[in-house]
Amino acid sequence: MTNSATVSEDEVLEALRDVYDPEIPVNIVDLGLVYGVSISESDVEVTMTLTFAGCGMGPYIAQQAEWRLAEIDGIEDINVDLVFDPPWNPEMITEEGKRLLGLD
Repeated sequence: MTNSATVSEDEVLEALRDVYDPEIPVNIVDLGLVYGVSISESDVEVTMTLTFAGCGMGPYIAQQAEWRLAEIDGIEDINVDLVFDPPWNPEMITEEGKRLLGLD
């Protein structure tokens, strides 16, 4: 049986805007932590990083991202891949993230 419902990258990114690094009051998308979204039928893979490789909140943030995406109709399998290359830097923060952090 084929599921005709498809999810868009924009829908995935919008959902990920509900996920926060508990130590920073900005969502992971606007922090620049989400490097990419890959969608194949009902499967979604998110490639993301952390503000630093040793961040103890990494598993927590990845789990929150997975749980949030699981709420979207049409997604069956989710993989959140934590990568550290390229390393995150503050220049990756979006304009909205900079505004929220008072850096604009």
